[in-house]
Amino acid sequence: QVQLVESGGALVQPGGSLRLSCVASRSISSIRTMGWYRQTPGKERELVADISGLRTNYVDSVKDRFIISRDNSKNTVYLHMNSLKPEDTAVYYCNSARGAVLLDWGQGTQVTVSS
Repeated sequence: QVQLVESGGALVQPGGSLRLSCVASRSISSIRTMGWYRQTPGKERELVADISGLRTNYVDSVKDRFIISRDNSKNTVYLHMNSLKPEDTAVYYCNSARGAVLLDWGQGTQVTVSS
């Protein structure tokens, strides 16, 4: 089974930027769609961005601020986060998306947006 390790989360001020990385323990090139999810206490995990080939999708709340990318040669998925807002505060996870079989969840990476 593929292991996922997320990193790059931090405490950042509103308006700041972060780049999250998700490294898989083996090739993810066969996984058509990969995504980034986020979860806050008491709420369900939410898919915020996904990528399939050159096509990307974003939930409205992050559209035009977040950019998802993947590098299959490095077994890595990235999430570039710009113009961060306090409501972006969450634990961020990556996994397969859009109907693909979910992999085991990683530990996630905490993003906190606060002044």
